[in-house]
Amino acid sequence: MERREIAVIGGGLAGTATALALARAGFDTVLVAPDAPADRRSTALIGRSVAFLSDLGIFEALGSKAEPLAVMRLIDDTRRLLRAPTVEFRASEIGLSAFGYNVLNSDLLAALKAQAADAPQLERRDTAARSYRIEGERAVVELADGGSLAVDLVVAADGRRSPMREAAGIGLREWSYPQSAIVLNFGHRIDHRSISTEFHTRSGPFTQVPLPGRHSSLVWVEEPKLAELYAELAPEKLSRMIEDRMQSILGEVTVEEPIQRFPLSGASVDRFTGDRLALVGEAAHVFPPIGAQGLNLGLRDCEDIVRLACESRDDPGARVTLLRYDASRRSDVRSRTIGVDLLNRSLLADFLPSQMARSVGLGAMRALPLLRQFAMREGLSPGAGLTGIPRSLRERIGRHET
Repeated sequence: MERREIAVIGGGLAGTATALALARAGFDTVLVAPDAPADRRSTALIGRSVAFLSDLGIFEALGSKAEPLAVMRLIDDTRRLLRAPTVEFRASEIGLSAFGYNVLNSDLLAALKAQAADAPQLERRDTAARSYRIEGERAVVELADGGSLAVDLVVAADGRRSPMREAAGIGLREWSYPQSAIVLNFGHRIDHRSISTEFHTRSGPFTQVPLPGRHSSLVWVEEPKLAELYAELAPEKLSRMIEDRMQSILGEVTVEEPIQRFPLSGASVDRFTGDRLALVGEAAHVFPPIGAQGLNLGLRDCEDIVRLACESRDDPGARVTLLRYDASRRSDVRSRTIGVDLLNRSLLADFLPSQMARSVGLGAMRALPLLRQFAMREGLSPGAGLTGIPRSLRERIGRHET
């Protein structure tokens, strides 16, 4: 049995980022993960995720493969009686050049793996973890290749069906939505100008997010039977349909394969920790692809467990450290879960007061700069909306004085 400080289980984006950050912080770290399959989806990295990955040197490695998100535009395409006005959120309004960056998951993982390969405190084991148990003051991880690791802390980033979570006896609550998502990338004739456009339809969001060049990613939420039908269309026909749904704002569209489709669902855990174990990423929470929450929350998990481990360097898996981690993640994840759920359900609701509330809310954000700035800051980082109010007031007063 090998003695190490920390074992990170799972070689996806959250797991690799956590292992790299822990090794850079000086912990003797083992990343236990077989190679992950190629993933052509993209992720919009916003707020603290950008700072966290920048500190790891990831954006320098990505270079031109990351596309800035300068403007986020919401268009009500529900065609209901009460429709919300179009609202544009501009990063420049809160003093930023971009809210974040959109990048292909495959490019992001490649950059993380390249940095991890050069980290002296990090070793990768190309095998799976079967289970874990507590022996005395250590956690013991049993590996599929027959080996075992005795560690102070296990970080489980092994996905929504996490064997580590199951071994720790942590409960999982799952739910589903009456929708499916079509996910793909596409080329287009007109430059997107770093603008992301989200059409709110009666079946859910239809969201275009810019990629480098004249390319974008698309998350199209639809009724399951229609999603199945659309995903099986010939690429030329699907391209014309997407152009029509986007009101031709990007001109002619050319769909790029693969085209993926999956049912919308969510999940949350009873607790984020077990004995000498912390859950991160989809082992701890699952989000539908709405509102760019999934990986961004996962990276905030990574950031928090690394910070707390550094504050408890002699024993990063100590009970008090894990209690602090549980508390730090609980409010963030729950607030984002509620927000995404309410947004999605508000689009599905035919109840007139729900439509009115949504229309009034978006109308207020369009009309009131302070409210719009609050929403933008809060969307980037929990709590930043309130702390940013004094700055917004000073800026408005300064403009009036000049």
